[in-house]
Amino acid sequence: MPSMNDLVRQHTALSDSDLEWLHLLVSEWQLLSDLSFADLVLWVPTHDGTRYVSVAQMRPNTGPTSYQDDMVGHLVPRGRRPLLDAALDEGRIVREGDPEWREEVPVRVESIPVRREGRVLGVIARNTNLLTVRTPSRLELTYLQSASDLAQMIAAGSFPFPGQQVDMDAAPRVGDGLIRLDADGIVQYASPNALSAYHRLGLASDLVGHHLGQVTAELAPARGPVDEAMVKLASGYAPREAEVEGNGGVIQLRAIPLKPKGVRIGSLVLLRDVTELRRRERELITKDATIREIHHRVKNNLQTVAALLRLQSRRMDSASGREALNEAVRRVGSIAIVHETLSQNLDERVEFDEIADRVIAMVAEISPGKVECRRTGRFGILDAEVATPLSMVLTEVLQNALEHAFPSGERGSVEVSAVRSEWRGDERVSRLLITVQDDGRGLPEGFDAQRAGNLGLQIVRTLVEGELGGTFDMLPVSEPDRGTRVVLDIPVPAQK
Repeated sequence: MPSMNDLVRQHTALSDSDLEWLHLLVSEWQLLSDLSFADLVLWVPTHDGTRYVSVAQMRPNTGPTSYQDDMVGHLVPRGRRPLLDAALDEGRIVREGDPEWREEVPVRVESIPVRREGRVLGVIARNTNLLTVRTPSRLELTYLQSASDLAQMIAAGSFPFPGQQVDMDAAPRVGDGLIRLDADGIVQYASPNALSAYHRLGLASDLVGHHLGQVTAELAPARGPVDEAMVKLASGYAPREAEVEGNGGVIQLRAIPLKPKGVRIGSLVLLRDVTELRRRERELITKDATIREIHHRVKNNLQTVAALLRLQSRRMDSASGREALNEAVRRVGSIAIVHETLSQNLDERVEFDEIADRVIAMVAEISPGKVECRRTGRFGILDAEVATPLSMVLTEVLQNALEHAFPSGERGSVEVSAVRSEWRGDERVSRLLITVQDDGRGLPEGFDAQRAGNLGLQIVRTLVEGELGGTFDMLPVSEPDRGTRVVLDIPVPAQK
């Protein structure tokens, strides 16, 4: 289906500012559709004025649709729909004519001109399915009267409100709760949902006949003088949105002034009870804060353990014992780096490139200034359950390279490269290929990485194959170069 931008630019002579006005209207017209119990179709005249093109469509949430098919992109010649012609030429709402019959369903059609800065840009066709028409209730009469007022405001160019972009996914809808006010802010009608929301705030009586702004301010928690801003917002003097909290309940308000003839005759207030939604949001915020605090404390505890091991190593007389403790310090430090990163995030995912750089810098302290360590490629974002063992694996592999490739303090280099592949054939498979290559002495004759018994390689094998579900290999660099290449192939979740 073509977009409104494409249709307007392809078929009409409207400017970009006119198109923005239509976007603003379409972002708001679910309100008109629901209040009218009717489908809306926006028709715009073509370049030459001989046809209309439908650029947008909306179905009601409050009643049956009158259009089973999508109308967007349809072209009709001028003259085929006289109500469109009359609304466009005369700039007025047109309701004349008998109902149309569509697939044995009677449909009442009305045309509302869309005006901006004195010019009629297009026409909204309002189509009401009459098959289920019955004697309207007080709620339905209020809806229809409010829809009529909004239609007149659209025809006059005073709705939607310029500069008042509304997030319709988050804003209250007609069915959530509706209150109709007169020009003084007195409640004329409150829907059952609206009344229930105010009862949640602590209201013990009816709303009809009371000043909504004053009632709302009294139900909100007392913080000194009555909140004048809240009184004005709930009275509907200007288009505004706010939340009111009291008595353990939270309601979301949206005020819409009604000015069908240029003078405010009253207001619509849409509202929704968001108490449970806000409670869950607060629980999530508390949970996130708790998780971050746990990671922070784990990091502090690991750093304390590392400090104790470092102190103990300084008191060791045995060089081998001292080196073993220093290796333990680096292992603990690599885990602490992951928890420090997680303590700063809102989720259990980390940008591993930063962790890899810090691990490389930490391990490189073994031979400062003699061996150059660098990283190429990107690890990307990894889950915590992958990042923690991978940081230990990287620490062990680098430590092994620096200790065994350059045992006598020779100069050299170690390069860590990461390549992340997202596709394999027709299936999406994400894998992380890590290569750690040095230009040191190389592997001893007959070395088998899968059977080597030193602790570091045992840790690497266990973590890579057992915990990460990947593969690990250590190979000599082919001639004429020398050195060792460690290859890690690990499955990881695809990046979003």
